Parts: sequence; structure tokens; C-alpha cells
Amino acid sequence: MVSEEVRNARRPARAYGGKSAEQRRAERRRRLLEAAVELFGAGPGAYRAASVATLCARADLSTRQFYEEFRNLEEVLAVLHGHIQKAAQGAIVEALATATEGSVRERADVAFHAYARVLTANPHLIRIAFVEVTGVSPELEKQRLEARRGWVDLLVAALDEAVAQGEIGARDYRIAALGFVAAVNGLLYDWTAGYVDASLDTIVEELLLMFMGLLQPPEPAAPRK
Repeated sequence: MVSEEVRNARRPARAYGGKSAEQRRAERRRRLLEAAVELFGAGPGAYRAASVATLCARADLSTRQFYEEFRNLEEVLAVLHGHIQKAAQGAIVEALATATEGSVRERADVAFHAYARVLTANPHLIRIAFVEVTGVSPELEKQRLEARRGWVDLLVAALDEAVAQGEIGARDYRIAALGFVAAVNGLLYDWTAGYVDASLDTIVEELLLMFMGLLQPPEPAAPRK
């Protein structure tokens, strides 16, 4: 004989308010993540000052509902960091797909604008991606550094492609790419925080100048006397 518990497990989850259990869970997760963006990105040290109770109150959900979706606040921060990186990379890939015939500078201009638009859509995103995520735990630090390595790899691949097409000179661009990625992150953060008084177009133009400087061949060493 089949037990009542097994029969209940075979029944599809009921829909409440016209939404299935999966839809309700997805909505709860969305509300928690949206609340976390505003909470974690509110100011210096905002993530470390946050609590599950505070986040749930902002999302208008219970702590029980929180723990049905996440183990702890660090997992929420890790998910947000991953979403931000994925959204920015997706925007760049999509933008570059429409600029395949442009010069290196034109393609870079399109990519930088796409990247900046994603990260500056909400000032909290930059703080979460580049500040609050730093030094939280060995696991999250590994995720952060892997994300940076992914950006460096993406940039180096683009430069190697330009080398193969004869657009720029051949050299090892990895160290220069690492420095450039760090500069981009720092400049965008300072601009969003109000430390730099400039339009987004001006910021992108400066990034382009920096980027084009990477493409210049290094000066030959002066002969020793």
C-alpha cells in the first residue's frame, strides 16, 4: 500500500495566487537579491554591518524564507557578485557583436560604454563588485580574483586577435591588461562615489586613451654607455 506521504509527494505543488511554487520561490529570491543590492551597497562596510534579519525586513520576507534560498549572507553576496560580472561581460559580448568591422579603437569604445552602462546603472553595484566583496572570506576572495582573471583573459584574447589581424604589434599583453583592468575598476568606482567630476562619456574617453596607450610598442632600451 502506498503511504499518504508518498501520494502527497507525487502531487504537483499547488498554485497560490495564480503562481506555482517555483514561481513563488523565484520571486522570493528576486526580492532578497534586490534588497541585498540596496543594503550591501549603501556605504562603506555596509555588507559587514548587515544581518539576515535586516535583509529580510527590507525584502518583507521572513528569516525562514531566507534560509530556504540561501545558507548565509555571504552566499547572497557571492551570487550578486557573480550576477554583476556576468551581466557586464554579456553586455560587452553583445556590443562587440555589432562592431566587428570597426577599428581597435572603435571596438574598444563600444565595449567600454557597454561595460560602464551596466555598472553605473546602480551605484550600489560598483561598491558591491569592487569594495564590499573584498576580503570577506577565502572562498569569496577566490571568486573575486577568478573574476578579475576572466576580465584579463578576455582583454588579452581581444588583443591577440588584433595582433593576428595585423592591427597592432605582437607582444605579451597580460601584465598590461591586468594593470588596465585594475585601473578601470578603480576609476569607475571613484566616479560613482563622486570623487571624479566628469560625465560618463569623459570617463570612457579617458579609458580609451589609457587603452590605446597599451597598444604602443615599448620604447627600445637606451644603449648603455
